[in-house]
Amino acid sequence: MTTKELTGRAALVTGAGRNIGREIALTLASAGAHVAVNARSNRAEADAVVAEITAAGGKAIAVIGDVIDQAAVAAMVGATAKAFGRLDILVNCAAIRKEAAIDAMSYEQWREVLGVILDGAFHCTKAALPHLKASGQGAIISIGGVSAHTGAKHRAHVVTAKAGLIGLTKALAHDLSGDRVTVNCVVPGLINTNRDPNAALPSHHNVNRTLVGHLGASSDIANAVRYLVGPGARYVTGQTIHVNGGAYLG
Repeated sequence: MTTKELTGRAALVTGAGRNIGREIALTLASAGAHVAVNARSNRAEADAVVAEITAAGGKAIAVIGDVIDQAAVAAMVGATAKAFGRLDILVNCAAIRKEAAIDAMSYEQWREVLGVILDGAFHCTKAALPHLKASGQGAIISIGGVSAHTGAKHRAHVVTAKAGLIGLTKALAHDLSGDRVTVNCVVPGLINTNRDPNAALPSHHNVNRTLVGHLGASSDIANAVRYLVGPGARYVTGQTIHVNGGAYLG
């Protein structure tokens, strides 16, 4: 896409320092949006994304904060609105995807994952709502996970949290329809992201296969997000959109 269909709009992307979140931030900026790039603590990563956006002629800021911290989220949203004068798009991408067998999983491990994925989406949505409602063309996207639909070994916490995002999406679509805020969930499947070279692939990568014969790229997810927050998708809300090369047929 070569249009600037998001010109005049502003977005906050959580977990945007690397991989899918980073690509979403870059893609929304290429569509003309001003972008607040969130990272939990790695300012160097967030600043690098901001620098890439500004080098291409866009406008971006880094907002550092943990999405499980309600005060930090409020500060992030406030900084975004102050810098850009508005907030039209929220992308809940922050997540952790650790693996542990259920019999070895502590409650702290369980809560850590659900906290970032579900509580984080709740905090960010609540803080952004006044701005999204005022936009007249607000959009919320949460980034799900294919394992929420297929199940996965050693990922009870991740599967549960990502499945929760689907329910949250449907509920918010009802709650916010009168405010002209669309709410959707984009579900990546088997994406070739930058991983720790010493770490094993997630276990579900060894079970599921794509129909197209290769892994997806972060840009595949970012392009779906770009469409859903754009003017051509104002009739799309409450939906779970799978982008997985046929690894899962929902």
